[in-house]
Amino acid sequence: MRFRNWARLLTLPCLLPLLLMADQVTLKNGDRITGQIVKKDGDKLTMNSEIVGEVSIPWSAVTSITSSEPLLVVLPGGKPVSGVLSTSDGKLQVAAPSGTETAPLADVSAVRNGDEQKQWERLQHPRLLDLWAGYVDVGYSLVRGNAETSTLSTTFNAARITRTDKTMLQFNEIYATALISGQSAATAQAVRGGLDYNRDVGPRLFVDLFNQYEYDKFQDLDLRVVVGGGFGFKAINSARSHLDLTGGLDYDRAQFSTPLTTNSAEGYFGDDWSYKLSGASSLTQSFRVFPNFTTGGEYRMNFDFGAATRLKKWLSWQVTASDRFLSDPVPGRKKNDLLLTTGFRVSFAR
Repeated sequence: MRFRNWARLLTLPCLLPLLLMADQVTLKNGDRITGQIVKKDGDKLTMNSEIVGEVSIPWSAVTSITSSEPLLVVLPGGKPVSGVLSTSDGKLQVAAPSGTETAPLADVSAVRNGDEQKQWERLQHPRLLDLWAGYVDVGYSLVRGNAETSTLSTTFNAARITRTDKTMLQFNEIYATALISGQSAATAQAVRGGLDYNRDVGPRLFVDLFNQYEYDKFQDLDLRVVVGGGFGFKAINSARSHLDLTGGLDYDRAQFSTPLTTNSAEGYFGDDWSYKLSGASSLTQSFRVFPNFTTGGEYRMNFDFGAATRLKKWLSWQVTASDRFLSDPVPGRKKNDLLLTTGFRVSFAR
């Protein structure tokens, strides 16, 4: 027992500096959370705790805050003040160099640490090449022996997200060959890509514009160009899950090698969904239906699904499926074309 008591006494001086350097938040139920305050955004306070990791706390549940380092606080009226935080009688006190500023906890608009403040400032007036993030997928398989086949698939996705808009670029390609009757021939060759742009016009409503391109050798499709626009609604917008519902009108021009060229006015509706299974794994899904207004009864459907598990910060393992359905394909061709790929994903951010 004496040894344990001495060990505790010797350990306490080592832990004391860490405790003094930590921020502390007290909740209405009496719980205290110790860690580093990251930000107060909307009605949530985010902290990093050494024990439980990132914690999201309802701001309405907070009764007291103390910080070990200066934080930026946006006071009522939009006034920004930087200083060490403390709380007294339900009011937040900011020890700024020019003097102590005070405001009721409920009226504080935002709180940010140094890194979050730099990111917020960057979002105010980003340059065109700033804020891009995305990934590149590469998959390759081959068979050698009685049969000889090779398949190469690549995917590129990039997004630039600001406070008011989102720009997305997509590219998907697959090329497969097989040895047939002693000669090598392509068995799959398709390229899909496009540009999407969303602009917020309200807390949940946004304008949706897009431009898509598609080539599929074995559907006799030389080139499909689609330009359209409409509106979207953010049905779910949480830290773990996002669900956007979209709909509108578009123009579709498809040129086939049969030869056949079609020009169609279409409507479209669908959704974009993402979900974080854990800190390392996530799911994404996109679905669109395009009813043809020019030729009644015809329609197209696009479905894309992906799953990824992060191996390192920049490296993941992914599985993706991309399906395109035509209700009336050219004679002799099937209605569905499905691309299924798996392989490594390399992520990037700027």
